[in-house]
Amino acid sequence: MQLKAYVSGAAVLLAAVLAGCTSGGGVGGSPPDSKGGDTGTTAPVAQPGKYRTLPEACGAADHDTLDTLLPGIQEGTDEAQQEKAYAGEATLTYDTDRRDGCDWKVASAAATDHLFVDFERVVSYDNTVSDESKAEELYAAKQTAADLPEPTASTSASPSASASASGGATPSPGGSNTGPADDNAGGDNVDASGTPGSPSASASQTPADLQSRVLEDLGDEAFLDDKLNTGSSTAQQRTVTVVFRTSNAIVTIEYSEQPTSSASAPDSKEMQDRALKLAQKLTSRLNG
Repeated sequence: MQLKAYVSGAAVLLAAVLAGCTSGGGVGGSPPDSKGGDTGTTAPVAQPGKYRTLPEACGAADHDTLDTLLPGIQEGTDEAQQEKAYAGEATLTYDTDRRDGCDWKVASAAATDHLFVDFERVVSYDNTVSDESKAEELYAAKQTAADLPEPTASTSASPSASASASGGATPSPGGSNTGPADDNAGGDNVDASGTPGSPSASASQTPADLQSRVLEDLGDEAFLDDKLNTGSSTAQQRTVTVVFRTSNAIVTIEYSEQPTSSASAPDSKEMQDRALKLAQKLTSRLNG
């Protein structure tokens, strides 16, 4: 009877050890977006971001929008060529739920236009940092890299500011036109006719409301960067970049135009208006 009791106690002990080894093992791993770290700690886990997927970048702009942004897109020789132009070219990505981009480039008799749309969904793998906080950090780095000019008193931060902008530079308090308002949107000394160093430049440079600037009423935070470059060609290329963040998603729009003729530079107001209208549509799509 004593031996039987000993064997019975050993069996109970063995069963308890085996149960302890198998509990909590689970099958498979954590979801791809879950945050790592020691789950045994009592520190609160930061909230995941609002977005778990992204829109398809090549479907971000409808035909009417592309007709406006890329005026030569309807000049294709046949229907198949036009459809290819409308479809755009998807950028290489290994996870379209994390990043998706698309390029459109159209050459016409008047100019070559290029549009690039990029969606990025930011995920933080740090338990103490939320996806949105990580997105704020990445957005801030993009804005810093843009090196925007200091805003002037007359500079409006609203995306619709360009609709009410008028010509002429904004004088500085000292009466001279040498402040930030006298610089072109991209920092180039170019007058309204597109001629660098023109004697009339001080009277006809880019208005302050059209300069590169921080935007309001677009996502959670946004900025616009407008640059005019001549490069190795005599024709001047203007590139308008709009970057905005909403929660843990960052959207970038790059819209550039280079005229076939070097007689004039692309119109800043017109290009900004087009890019901002697309940005508003993408904001609605993300929040829809």
